[in-house]
Parts: sequence; structure tokens; C-alpha cells
Amino acid sequence: MDRVERTISSNSFTSRRHGNPRVAVDLQYASAETPLPIHKDIHSWVVATLTLLSETANWPVSEKQSPSIPSCTAGPYPDPNARRSDPDIELTVRVVDEEEGLDLNWRYRDREKATNVLSFPCEVPDLFGLNLLGDIVVCAPVVKREADRQHKNLQAHWAHMVVHGTLHLLGFDHISREQAVQMESLETAVLAHLGFPDPYHYDER
Repeated sequence: MDRVERTISSNSFTSRRHGNPRVAVDLQYASAETPLPIHKDIHSWVVATLTLLSETANWPVSEKQSPSIPSCTAGPYPDPNARRSDPDIELTVRVVDEEEGLDLNWRYRDREKATNVLSFPCEVPDLFGLNLLGDIVVCAPVVKREADRQHKNLQAHWAHMVVHGTLHLLGFDHISREQAVQMESLETAVLAHLGFPDPYHYDER
């Protein structure tokens, strides 16, 4: 099947509490893989992540070393508005095939294979008055293979990848054990709110 690239943009806004940010997600499909999650679902996963962090005040302070690998302090993170001075948040989610995923992973991480998700935080978040968080790139074939191998529901694994990528844009990382435990606990909490099981408990054979 030939790849058909298309972009869907939305400024729709959903939240559990008044005052949460309006979230714009630009979704780019550049993959022939099927099935793929729809825009409404991806948007809801991003909003759920931002909402949880806003309500629990787990917002990291980041000093970015490169567009693809942010570093963060070990917490606690007392200021949930540190990365959100503007009420609007915008980010891009790009769904790609293996060729593009491999190219990006090689170019930015020197890895010779495609990975499931890459995050590219925006270096100038207040550009044009918008809080541009950055870009998330998800490699659809890799996500499908992982879900099959780990006996996971495909939609649940997609949700995990988007939540994981969003947390990276916000400065969370899993380089140290302490960082990994914090990030995994946040992911699990967001996914539980969305009705998905713990992504770190699975049967891989």
C-alpha cells in the first residue's frame, strides 16, 4: 500500500476542571500501517497527561541539552505552571513508517533501528505567543510489533506511547532509576484514568 500523508489539526479542548489549558494537537499521518488511532483519541491522551500533571503539581524544570534528549531535575516539581505561562498548548504528533523512524533515530540518537516513540521538545516554546511543546514521532510498525509480542491491546499501547512522548516533551526522562520510577508511575496513573491497564505488567513470550 502506498503511503498517503495527511494532517489533521484541532483546537478542541476537554478537561476535568475549569482552568485547564486549551490543547491543540496537530496530527500527521505518514504511515500505511492499519489500524491507526484517530485524532480524537490521541488528543484525549495528551489532555489526560497534561491534566494529571496540572492537578498533582508534578511539573519538571528542564534544561534542554538537545532537541531530542531533554534532561530534568529529580523532583519534587512544585510549580505546575512553569512550562505553561500561556493558556494555549500546541504540539504535533507524527505517525510514521519504519523508514522514517529509522532515519530519525539514526540522525538524532545514532541508533541503527527504528524505535517506538521519539520526542523533540520545542527550543522556543513561546514563539508567536503560543506554548509550543514540540513534536512526538510514533513509529506505527514498531508499536504494532511490540503490542503483539507483549500481548497488549493495540489501542492501549498506542495510548502509552503518546503519554510517554508527552511526558518527555515536558522534561521527564528515565535515565536514572529514580527518574524512571517517577515517569512510569505517572504513565500508569494517566493510563488508569483513561481505562487502560498498567503498561509495565505484561506477558512477553
